[in-house]
Amino acid sequence: MMEYVIVEINDGIALVTINRPKQLNALNKQTLEEIGEAFEAFRDNNEVKVVVLTGSGEKAFVAGADIKEFADFSGAQGTELAKTGHMTVFNIIEEFPKPVIAAINGFALGGGLELAMSAHIRIASMNARMGLPETSLGLIPGYGGTQRLPQLIGKGRAFEMLFSAKMIDAETALNYGLVNHVVAPEELLETAQKMASSFMKNSIVAMGFVVEAVNAGMLEGAIGYDVEVQAFGDCFETEDFKEGTTAFLEKRKPSFPGA
Repeated sequence: MMEYVIVEINDGIALVTINRPKQLNALNKQTLEEIGEAFEAFRDNNEVKVVVLTGSGEKAFVAGADIKEFADFSGAQGTELAKTGHMTVFNIIEEFPKPVIAAINGFALGGGLELAMSAHIRIASMNARMGLPETSLGLIPGYGGTQRLPQLIGKGRAFEMLFSAKMIDAETALNYGLVNHVVAPEELLETAQKMASSFMKNSIVAMGFVVEAVNAGMLEGAIGYDVEVQAFGDCFETEDFKEGTTAFLEKRKPSFPGA
């Protein structure tokens, strides 16, 4: 029995809902493990043709990683955190042989946006807000954000989002190509499920090969993920990270020492 992830399978569609509403569905270690377990179970389940990934409530898809869990990590622990996330969740979703649609309701920040970007397609509600705020914590994205964001929206816009740590709204995300569609909040899941149903009219086997072929085109930059993992871990050894996370937990603005 999963504590933070709800799985419902109906008519070939697996709806995966991240369910930590009081924490705005933030990704803690257990939630990531449960997401990974769900996808591994779907792989050989012939009843599952398409996966829709969303967050509970109307405020957030996933508001980020649970900073309390890693605020005091060493560099080695940070590197391991990122590496484990890649192997057990984010790469699993990106390489999943069945279509994965992220239905983004509300905030998709940090690890939450990285989770959405690992899906094959993104649909956002009009109230969605997306961003990678890691540099405001003295960090960088550690779950593929530095690689998938420029692939989706181009280097210039990616650098701006990463450097500024600011959120963008759903219409801007649509303009950038970060999301495929923007719909009213009450239409989000219905739109995702209609898309999923339309995909199921075609060959699931062929779509698995599509995923493999499209991802192969990105392999030239595969080493970038390794660089990201190491750099993410290195951030944990800096004074800026200590100040950024302490300020976040103390609910104040950081004063970065630049070291």
